[in-house]
Amino acid sequence: MFLKICGITRLEDARVAVEHGATALGFVFWSKSPRRIAPARAAEIVAALPSGVTAVGVFVNESVDGIRDVVARTGITAVQLHGDETPELGRALGLPILRAIAVGDADALSTGWPSGTLFLVDAADPVRRGGTGRLADWTGAAALARRLRIVLAGGLSDANVAEAIAAVAPHGVDVASGVEDAPGVKNPDKVARFLARARSAFEQPSFSHR
Repeated sequence: MFLKICGITRLEDARVAVEHGATALGFVFWSKSPRRIAPARAAEIVAALPSGVTAVGVFVNESVDGIRDVVARTGITAVQLHGDETPELGRALGLPILRAIAVGDADALSTGWPSGTLFLVDAADPVRRGGTGRLADWTGAAALARRLRIVLAGGLSDANVAEAIAAVAPHGVDVASGVEDAPGVKNPDKVARFLARARSAFEQPSFSHR
């Protein structure tokens, strides 16, 4: 079960997410994102996380050296790639990877990546890349979940996450805008409800990875 709250910019939001069962937190280092966080600030938050929580750095078309620099400065333990990155770049990093894909691009973008790569299925947006609040294609995502380890993102909220998990049977879920009051500012109640409902859906006896 992979439960990720993305776009963390404040320590208090990280603490609420961890308290309510998040297994991963996302820190966006792309300069064009409204949820961008400075490496120094991310390092402070990452240092306060329990050891079992995965700190994920989100990048868009950053170089290997650029990613490695942020990793060294922040202590993040996994990398999410949201641009046009190649499997070769992923292998060069030597870290756990989440590769963002849209359903329509899955065949082209999901091959050649290191063993253990998770594929983040999001709504396609070549400009904003992620955090748009738009729903992903659940039917297409369900088909992908039968052959890939996917993390479902795109338009999720506490109101629909249980339905999404039942429909898609993903390995995990990821949310940003669906639990926010403003970009990078999480709503504690929405975070708590999202995580509780997601965990409950994954723990249903009827749930199984297809």
